[in-house]
Amino acid sequence: MTTFWSLWITIITIGTLVGIAALLVWCSKDKMGVEEGEDMGHEYDGIREYNNPLPKWWSYMFWATLVFGVVYLILYPGLGNFQGVLGWQSSDQTVRSMDESKASIAAAHQEKRLDQYARELDDANSRFGETFKRLAYDESGSNLRPITEIAGNSEAIKVGQRLFIQNCAQCHGSDARGQLGYPNLTDDAWLYGGEAETIKTTIMQGRQGVMPGWVDSLGEDGVTDVASYVLSLSGRKVNVKEAASGKQKFVVCAACHGTDGKGNPAFGAPDLTDNTWLYGGSRRDVEATITHGRQGVMPAWKDILGEEKIQVISAYVWNLSNNTDN
Repeated sequence: MTTFWSLWITIITIGTLVGIAALLVWCSKDKMGVEEGEDMGHEYDGIREYNNPLPKWWSYMFWATLVFGVVYLILYPGLGNFQGVLGWQSSDQTVRSMDESKASIAAAHQEKRLDQYARELDDANSRFGETFKRLAYDESGSNLRPITEIAGNSEAIKVGQRLFIQNCAQCHGSDARGQLGYPNLTDDAWLYGGEAETIKTTIMQGRQGVMPGWVDSLGEDGVTDVASYVLSLSGRKVNVKEAASGKQKFVVCAACHGTDGKGNPAFGAPDLTDNTWLYGGSRRDVEATITHGRQGVMPAWKDILGEEKIQVISAYVWNLSNNTDN
């Protein structure tokens, strides 16, 4: 954090605390000119007003909260770059990349100075590291178990589900059924293929799908025609003339989606003949996709989770669409 922003945050924080203290002092004074508990001379609907200030315990609670905040800011970070008297930090604030994070944690281990984040990782690895190894590797401890074999282990599925909820649910949902722009992982509509090893590759390396916008090439009428043809591929009722014209123009899309519109896992191009729509299946949604294109990014998790955890998560994801019990 730059010196300017550090000072700015410090001034605002301290100013807020001073303002709160001043407000409490002001509110604690009797400015009514009437003794405490006496009649204020006002009446409404038979109810008379008396000069009854806030209860003392209420005021004391506010003061205690203010004092707690001051003590906290002295002991812990909160005033710009000031780290607090105790020097505590949740993580290394100088880290800017995954490689720097790993180097920082390694140095912290070597120098016996773990910050909170590194300490939590260390504790988690100590507690659960052996569990991940036991589930991911065979008895020899040198070869990874096949993902389909791990999927048959109920304990591994439970562990994989927890890992999925912690790391993947933000996009795909806690039930893995996805949302607009994020694939449903419980059906058979796979963009890059639903084989066990393919799923693992997707999680390990990530995916980046780019569909260009075609309005400049097709024109607005062309977009309408192609949308009609695309919708007709999945059995929707459309304008026959538009669909016929769109079929001729679909040639620009066939390079990825195939001449039959069934898609191509090599490109992550979806099957257009089913009724699964990643970005919405209404005419408006389909026309928007053709007009502006779409860009979908799935981050790579190899450096974040490691292969052992990904082996278990892959088994869980594969199991979602290959086990009728789910």
